Amino acid sequence: MRLDRYLSDMGIASRRESAAAARRGGVTVNGVVVKDAARHIDPERDAVSYLGREIVYRRFTYVMLNKPEGYVSATEDRSLPCVLELLDDTLRRLDLFPVGRLDRDTVGLMLLTNNGPLGHDLLSPRHHVEKDYRFLCEFPLCPDAERLFSEGIVIDKDERCKSAVLVPDADRMGGVITLTEGKYHQIKRMLAAIDNRITYLERIRFGGLALDTALGRGEYRLLTEDEIAMLEGYGKQH
Repeated sequence: MRLDRYLSDMGIASRRESAAAARRGGVTVNGVVVKDAARHIDPERDAVSYLGREIVYRRFTYVMLNKPEGYVSATEDRSLPCVLELLDDTLRRLDLFPVGRLDRDTVGLMLLTNNGPLGHDLLSPRHHVEKDYRFLCEFPLCPDAERLFSEGIVIDKDERCKSAVLVPDADRMGGVITLTEGKYHQIKRMLAAIDNRITYLERIRFGGLALDTALGRGEYRLLTEDEIAMLEGYGKQH
């Protein structure tokens, strides 16, 4: 791989910026200054530094974002702010995309990555990846809500949801719902089907990945090595 492409793929600098930094002596490979950014390197074996910072090669990048209200789960939109706009310039160079969608007014856990095959595996209906949502509703949940969710609620004529787990709060004004699918506005439509209405919705878990409570709304962090191994291991199993 060319050195300038390596630095670009890692989100460190554009190819033009990489070439300029190399000419100034700001790029080293295995401790030796390299002034030609077109030089080919082995990304998994060579040690690269850019302006004194060691650059660790990662084939894919994974970001946990605590999505705030008002942002759409897309890479771009003509009229509304997108979740990618919350990231710094380095991460925005990496062609990340949101794995699944949250409604504009739904908050919480969002996984961003550039690992297309894994993203597809995590979203595929046949893999039954569980997602947990914390919710509040306008009226107390009806007495048979848990049974109806378990049996699979009909949300639009003959469109039936898969079995879902509903664990209500003590006052039945909210709770946690676990889904294995992602129909359009699904939880809002499920509550509407039992004559209720969602007033707050937050995703708190996606597969084995739980929302980091240290992240404020709009904040994000890279996944840990253990979290990455868990996700990539899941992809291999499926």
